[in-house]
Amino acid sequence: MSKHGALSDQLELWEAVFRQAPQRDDTSFRSISGREVKPLYTPLDAGDTGPGAYLDRLGTPGEFPFTRGPYHSMYRTKLWTMRLFSGFATAHETNERYKYLLRRGQTGLSVAFDFPTLMGYDSDDRRSEGEVGKCGVAISSLADMETLFDGIPLDRVSVSMTINGPALMLYAFLLVTAEKQGVPLDRVRGTIQNDILKEYQAQHAWIFPPEPALKIIADIFEWSADAAPRFNTISISGYHIREAGATAAQELAYTLKNGFTYVERGIERGLDVDSFAPRLSFFWDVHNDFFEEIAKFRAGRRIWARHMRDVYGARDPRSLRLRTHAQTAGVSLTAQQPHNNIVRVAYQAMAAALGGTQSLHTNAMDETLALPTEEAAKIALRTQQILAYETGVPNTIDPLAGSYYVESLTDELEAEAEEIFREIDDIGGVVYGIESGYFQAQIAAAARRFQDEVEKGTQTIVGVNRFEDAEEPPLEILRIGEEAAAKQEARLADLRARRDSGAVERALETLGRAAREEENLLPPLLDAVRAYATLGEIRIVLEKVYGRFKEPVAF
Repeated sequence: MSKHGALSDQLELWEAVFRQAPQRDDTSFRSISGREVKPLYTPLDAGDTGPGAYLDRLGTPGEFPFTRGPYHSMYRTKLWTMRLFSGFATAHETNERYKYLLRRGQTGLSVAFDFPTLMGYDSDDRRSEGEVGKCGVAISSLADMETLFDGIPLDRVSVSMTINGPALMLYAFLLVTAEKQGVPLDRVRGTIQNDILKEYQAQHAWIFPPEPALKIIADIFEWSADAAPRFNTISISGYHIREAGATAAQELAYTLKNGFTYVERGIERGLDVDSFAPRLSFFWDVHNDFFEEIAKFRAGRRIWARHMRDVYGARDPRSLRLRTHAQTAGVSLTAQQPHNNIVRVAYQAMAAALGGTQSLHTNAMDETLALPTEEAAKIALRTQQILAYETGVPNTIDPLAGSYYVESLTDELEAEAEEIFREIDDIGGVVYGIESGYFQAQIAAAARRFQDEVEKGTQTIVGVNRFEDAEEPPLEILRIGEEAAAKQEARLADLRARRDSGAVERALETLGRAAREEENLLPPLLDAVRAYATLGEIRIVLEKVYGRFKEPVAF
């Protein structure tokens, strides 16, 4: 009898006994994404584990297909970057918070912008009223960016900026700030999110329609390949797709398909894929389902490597590596019993490390109520430091490889993502899917399924639908008043009075002409930024050429 036959016989005996045992009735035994979880996983679930299959499906870290990690030595050489997402009020207050975090061991910065900035509006625009500095820092000009990074050397501190619709403008603000610090642009390190496709699908912070927005992203790829080669020009983000309600497989598939679309646009521009693909990075959500999240990271690396090599012809190993930032799931945080969020975040952070992330943000316990206080931000940072230095998790690479459950989940997520790719291709691709409302409808359906399960009690949320406390002491939260708006209005008035208005007008006219003639926008934009044109002024010039996106109505 073969070993597989003996195992099958043993499993039949085990299952007969297992089925006689009573099952808990307080759970559906499904993952958060709705995936059925079997009671036992064995080699029969994990696929072929022979030496040849191992190399094809897992390989060694730093080698194709990168399932076990994008780098050979992973955390044995360098821990993940501890990069807390932070920003509030004005550039001055946020600069102080950044220095507070850096003094306490944070190793990279991640900028949260307020809603007017995310939408391309100046702080003194009437549409910005009531929102200035409330959900992030207000940045309306180069002057604000200079203040934001005052005393923070941009050649030594890596900066990530979560900005999409106006990513081009904020990128230019950062580059000119580096120039003014005396830092050569080829030494500036960091990331702009710059992922406009997921904005249409999930987050809704857009300006231009998809086609001109994709043209702008190709401009950034093209210009940065030579001028700013250390900068990650896009962070293709599943985070917001997942936060909007998508399943783990949908997050994986939609994000990677968006990434392939950006690669296709770069190639259509005439760029060699290996000239820009090494600077593409990714951004995953890390939700509550521990093993599903670990498997998602591993499946994502394998899919990306295979498609980049076999479909897009990449040959540089750096083009095949899926490098990622991760953030614990903001949508999993609860206003009820907020101290429970510390525990949720710790487990999510461990899943990210076991999944092999290169950078990590841990949410603060109070972020479901407000922007984090200094104390809450410090606890979030300490969570990562305890994980890194006390648990032993970083000591060996991909320690859950070979787990029958994890390998089975990795294979399942990979297969489900490939099926979703085919479905997207069948409807006409990502842009058509956005314009027709396909992605929005799919994500909404998944969100509704999860909410129904919470309301029925088949999905337990501790402190929300089980183990509730009648009385909870209030949590001290950070409150942002209207002082930030007043300060920003005064700063902008002073800026407009001091700058050379004629130089601004000429620079903006040149920028508009470059947009109309479909030239690369970076050179004229940098000149406009150097003249202290504001974010809103630049947006208006480009919006006149490209128009503004209107979301399709889908029910």
